[in-house]
Amino acid sequence: MPVKIPDGLPAAEILAKENIFLMSYERAVSQDIRPLKIAVFNLMPTKLATETQLLRVLGNTPLQVDITFLHTATYESQNTDKDHLAAFYRTFDEVKDEKFDGLVITGAPVEHMKFEEVDYWDELCAVMDWAEKNVFSTIYICWASQAALYHFYGIDKKPLSEKVFGVYPHKRLRFDHKLLRGFDDTFYAPHSRHTAIDVADIEDIEEIEILATSDEAGLYLAASKDGSRVFVTGHSEYSADTLELEYKRDVALGRDIAMPVNYYVNDDPEREPLVMWRAHGNLLFGNWLNYFVYQETPYDVENVAAEKLAHKNKGK
Repeated sequence: MPVKIPDGLPAAEILAKENIFLMSYERAVSQDIRPLKIAVFNLMPTKLATETQLLRVLGNTPLQVDITFLHTATYESQNTDKDHLAAFYRTFDEVKDEKFDGLVITGAPVEHMKFEEVDYWDELCAVMDWAEKNVFSTIYICWASQAALYHFYGIDKKPLSEKVFGVYPHKRLRFDHKLLRGFDDTFYAPHSRHTAIDVADIEDIEEIEILATSDEAGLYLAASKDGSRVFVTGHSEYSADTLELEYKRDVALGRDIAMPVNYYVNDDPEREPLVMWRAHGNLLFGNWLNYFVYQETPYDVENVAAEKLAHKNKGK
């Protein structure tokens, strides 16, 4: 089943060539089915690339998904055309009176800053708090997962001596968790960050389950027991060339950047990257949409708050 997107979105042409099922608003309204309402708060400067990456994984399921892209109102993007934002994005103020089945909050290249120093920190906190009553389940990616763990639980990120940059093996810690259904015991996922959440800092939080870790990259996947918050510290949505573009950009700028690990064939940057995370990336987002959104959220999206509270109480 398709992802429902605005007519004319640039990502549509790319994804159509990959056989990702997309549907225009005009065609979708003729179907007698309620699509899942999913909001994407896109904090990345490379918004068009992030749109494509997320639509790729959200569209690889048998569910119809209605996407609403959000951008910050308190910070003006320097890398995305204003006409694109005006055509395909909304602000939080424009949707705060609506209910959504799911919310995706992306990472952002601000991890060297304290959370309170980020220009849009107050706005992000408002979105995270709003999601508690207006969104059934939220998936936080990379820096956003660190931001959510800090905001809700007071857990701060820690600087790393070396950047975690590349594709790392991870251990599946739970075999009965729906978010990990279909996962291999060891699976790969990309990371690109200078900070981390210490696993020991969240082990004593009763509300959170740690689901997957890496010996090299640390915490990868955790979730609240009621499924309303999912924390992903890596980037399973990345395209094949995302790490390469970042690496070659930094090399061209003369930055001290190591080659991404487990990425190029024979560690030769002149060769094509070897994608080892695509299947598990699709599984992660597909499982989230199916088991944590579609099978739990009410048919009438306006009843999200009541159903979410009942679901939370049932899990106690």
